[in-house]
Amino acid sequence: MESGERDSGVRLAELLAAFSLATDLGLGQPMEHVLRSWLISTRLGDHVGLEPEGRGDLYYVATLAWVGCVADTPDLAAWFGDDIAFRRDSRQVDLAGLPMLGFMLRHVGAGSPAMHRFRLAVNLVVTGGKGVERVLLSHCLTTSRMAGRLGLGADVCDQLQQAFTRWDGNGVPGDVSGEQISFPMRLFHLADVVEVFHRAGGADAAVEVARARRGKQFDPAVVDAFCAVAPAVLGDPSAEPDWHALIAEEPGLQRRLREQELDAALETVADFTDLRSPARAGHSRAVADLASRAAVDCGLSEADVAHVRRAALLHDIGMHAIPATILDKPGPLSASESERMRMHTYYAERMLARPPALAQLGAIASLAHERCDGSGYHRGLSGAAIPMSARLLAAACSYRAMVEPRAHRPAMAAKQATAELGAEVRAGRLDADAVHAVLAAAGQSHGKRRTGPAGLTPREIEVLALIARGASTRQVARRLTITPKTAETHIERIYAKTNASTRSTATLFAIQHGLLDSLEPLDL
Repeated sequence: MESGERDSGVRLAELLAAFSLATDLGLGQPMEHVLRSWLISTRLGDHVGLEPEGRGDLYYVATLAWVGCVADTPDLAAWFGDDIAFRRDSRQVDLAGLPMLGFMLRHVGAGSPAMHRFRLAVNLVVTGGKGVERVLLSHCLTTSRMAGRLGLGADVCDQLQQAFTRWDGNGVPGDVSGEQISFPMRLFHLADVVEVFHRAGGADAAVEVARARRGKQFDPAVVDAFCAVAPAVLGDPSAEPDWHALIAEEPGLQRRLREQELDAALETVADFTDLRSPARAGHSRAVADLASRAAVDCGLSEADVAHVRRAALLHDIGMHAIPATILDKPGPLSASESERMRMHTYYAERMLARPPALAQLGAIASLAHERCDGSGYHRGLSGAAIPMSARLLAAACSYRAMVEPRAHRPAMAAKQATAELGAEVRAGRLDADAVHAVLAAAGQSHGKRRTGPAGLTPREIEVLALIARGASTRQVARRLTITPKTAETHIERIYAKTNASTRSTATLFAIQHGLLDSLEPLDL
């Protein structure tokens, strides 16, 4: 079986559960808002006769409905400033007619000078909000496209274009209303709002908002069914369901991704993450390409090269928690803004904490901004505590960020970025071997190494990792499908190259150079 055809160990539904946590933060909601909304809508569906085949569609509708927020971020920020605060507050208002106009006028130009806010407000009134309507339509089309790239069918893609529709026809697009709206989307529309009110004010608050929007935003029949069973449907907001167990129990959510499908899905997540800021478009893919080629140059195993590439695709997923007013600020960030920015690696780690296959990637991705001298974030790791995969990711991310434009500066020339990375090495912040490999991969260094530290070959690095973890010569041979004599020869060469005389000194060399970060389970 080709490597790309192997089971990756990840269900598509599990990957989307992780990505939904990023969506939550982009909506200004606590993590698991989307998943709780899905659970509420599923329970309600059980009471109103949702067809079994519709349950899978409901999950994908719930977890993907708001991912288009990343696409509308730049335009939404141009109208309303902090896009995350705008989305957070929007759930408190029935967004149609005068209430919607009032809400937009209260938020238009937030954080801007008074004259700019006035001009935006006039434009909003004169055009009837057509500019905002275009933003919402773009959101829906982008979301539908993401679903298509993930291999979901036309049924799901079409439903996702109804994210901003309303029962009364006053949504976007305005020619879709009532029973023209898919039943899963009608269930989700209600669940998405009542989850927020339930968390803040209990079941009574959830019932009250459902009744207030009955026949307006929400299907009257869905509202009536919800109000009759609200406590049972809403459950306990303080409880923490095992989302992965729930996914595993749902027949329509068992699609497992092959290795090549996982790569394609992670590329999709990366592309959509980068849409939050125009200047960052393509950043994650470029970092992944650079870091993976550098990992090959450093002699990492095939499995570790794949981990580096995948982690690089995900390293900015926590940026969904950062408003556009910070991401695209043209001047220096304030202390509080800098601290908020530094949290994005923590969020990435939490989003990718489960299942194990994604946690492996999150463990690397969350270290993208650690520095060898301990000055990085969010953990403040230093030296040998930072594995080689993360050192490569840090160097690749730094280089790509330098040669890309940012709101506060133009893109650097490759030669200038090379000099900057050299300064980071001399200051002790970036690893010299990692920077050398990244610059070679970027075409900014003469000659390419195909060896690791001390001239170790990729095979010797694999052997070193095994003996450092206690493997005997025979166990090394069995694990790598080589003869014991060949394994012994590799060990002798490792000792000579690293100037080691014992297993413990060889292990210390491996630790010092970050060579023990393989996240594959060691089964000897």
